[in-house]
Amino acid sequence: MIISSIEKIPNKEIVEILGIARGSTVRARSIGNDIFAGLKNIVGGEIEEYTQLQAQSREQALQRMIKDAERLRADAVVNVRITSSMIMKGAAEILIYGTAVKLS
Repeated sequence: MIISSIEKIPNKEIVEILGIARGSTVRARSIGNDIFAGLKNIVGGEIEEYTQLQAQSREQALQRMIKDAERLRADAVVNVRITSSMIMKGAAEILIYGTAVKLS
């Protein structure tokens, strides 16, 4: 599966648009991570626990988008975008979406 943030795949022709492929996940912080984050906030620096949580969330949403594209029998997903939004205090959604296409 080719995943691209641009509209076209070099040296390939899009022959059919299959629709939107999407994947999302909603993750919440844990009390353990909040304690470590609070300590980091005092001394400064990267909060690795949250960085790791976000990275895992993005990967899970990406894999879900790929599964959705495979369900559509796509060869590629173009114009891929990633967005996040706060659902409630301490919980955020990561959404990845793009256009599923067939290539020649």
